[in-house]
Amino acid sequence: MAGSMKDIKLRIKSVQSTMQITKAMELVASSKLRRAKERMERARPYFETLQATLADIAAANTEFSSPYLAQREVKKTCYIVIAGDRGLAGGYNSNLFRLVAAEAEGKDWCVLPVGKKALETFQRKGVPILTDAFAVVEDVSVSDCFTMSRLVASGFLKGEFDEIAVCYTRFESMLSQAPKVARMLPMDPPKAGSGKPRSLVLYEPSSEAVFDAIVPEYFAGMIWGAVCESEASEQAARRTAMDAASKNAGEMIESLNLHYNRARQAAITQEITEIVAGAEH
Repeated sequence: MAGSMKDIKLRIKSVQSTMQITKAMELVASSKLRRAKERMERARPYFETLQATLADIAAANTEFSSPYLAQREVKKTCYIVIAGDRGLAGGYNSNLFRLVAAEAEGKDWCVLPVGKKALETFQRKGVPILTDAFAVVEDVSVSDCFTMSRLVASGFLKGEFDEIAVCYTRFESMLSQAPKVARMLPMDPPKAGSGKPRSLVLYEPSSEAVFDAIVPEYFAGMIWGAVCESEASEQAARRTAMDAASKNAGEMIESLNLHYNRARQAAITQEITEIVAGAEH
């Protein structure tokens, strides 16, 4: 009985130590989440302005054409996959990889991984990797997003792949994050007959040249926005997971304390019984 009580006490101490770690990680994730949300909110206007500008340029020319709008047979797809650098974030990474696997099923594809977990996963699965230069998502800057944008846009124009999509986790709320796949190339052609008046803005040297110059900027903004969304989602998922782990640890400690008290009570009862039995003899 004494050995059992000692084991329970050691187990309680072990769970308490784990609970301290999960609470600390929850606080760190909460702090990082606040900064990530602020950065995400700052990134959205830039992306939305570029998107609106591209739409205006395309709509202003009824005979508009661009290699970025060319619809061709999809022989190879490139996915930009933005995952986390660490685990302990619930289903954040696994849900994203499951979605990418479903999207890529039956396709000839390659991947540009962003984040340690993405790089490790696709290396282990033997998926062709475009570059491993962005293996730490926390270190990815706006200039890195421009580098990625130029890399994939150049590959599309050269015919190295026929479709490009960015896979990330969209921040819906503190408790909800959804993995998404957003197609970047080819872009959807402008809709004819929208009924909107034509723009009187003149683009030099031409609207096509301006459009083609802005597209890589737009992609960079799209990638940066996806990175910001993903980082906010990762911290929110980790905060939720660590909060749940702390609650589970608390419940486990209560249960172990109950078992310890029962074992202690049984040991005391046994000692009393032995004393009484000895006194009777």
